[in-house]
Amino acid sequence: MLYFLSIPVSLLIFAGVRYFLQEVVMFQIIGMHNYGEESRELTYYVRDNFFFGLPAVILSALSYLFWQFHSTQKQNQELLLENKKAEFQMLKSQVSPHFLFNTLNSFYSQLILKDDEMASDILVLSDLLRYVITETEKDEAILSKEIQFIQNYIHLQKKRFEDQLYLDFIIEGNYSTEKILSSALIHFVENVFKHGKPNNPDGKAVISIVIKDGFLEMSTFNYKVEGENYSSTGIGFENLTKRLEYTYKGQFVLEKITENNIFKTYLKIPLNK
Repeated sequence: MLYFLSIPVSLLIFAGVRYFLQEVVMFQIIGMHNYGEESRELTYYVRDNFFFGLPAVILSALSYLFWQFHSTQKQNQELLLENKKAEFQMLKSQVSPHFLFNTLNSFYSQLILKDDEMASDILVLSDLLRYVITETEKDEAILSKEIQFIQNYIHLQKKRFEDQLYLDFIIEGNYSTEKILSSALIHFVENVFKHGKPNNPDGKAVISIVIKDGFLEMSTFNYKVEGENYSSTGIGFENLTKRLEYTYKGQFVLEKITENNIFKTYLKIPLNK
């Protein structure tokens, strides 16, 4: 519709520019008009120039349609190729996790009667991997599952540090089937372990999640490792910010503060039912 409305406007501009160049500028230079006196009457001049300008409009329209058709065909071929790649990756993801979970279940079965603690850890690892593979690709996640994922992640980190983990993980408020942006919370938890020193009793970290009045508030506090370049969190933080803007528009708060050797973050997002 916009294109068809632009055709008469373009032809009027064409007629106006031609009149100015031929009947004003050239007349001042050579003292002659291109059109006769009667032909310079407004309706005739515009109608005549519409006739001259229309072939150019038709030719440009056909050229544009041909280019658009060629471009669409190319995009369709690229999408077809991407779909084939996606199908192949999906088949791979169906095979590898299946093998992995079966292996972990086998380990769990063998250890359950010999080492309850080790068997429990393997079960936690299995749940953690299952969540990463099956849930993180979704746009939304159930809050209870997301928190359970964080608890499993912290549990395995505690094993990594041989139970020398100085971290306060606090959850306040009630939650069940509320939904949030998938993998939004784990970003902050990962940074605490990646860039902090939670195995140092003098560098105790805090992760707090508060659910109230239809909102989730998450804050983290940790001491930075000496010499750590904390700008390395920028890409992940930028990507998360874009995802939050797309999902929650202006209904969220996201902050990060670096002062001396301390790093703090704060996130507030609405909960979806």
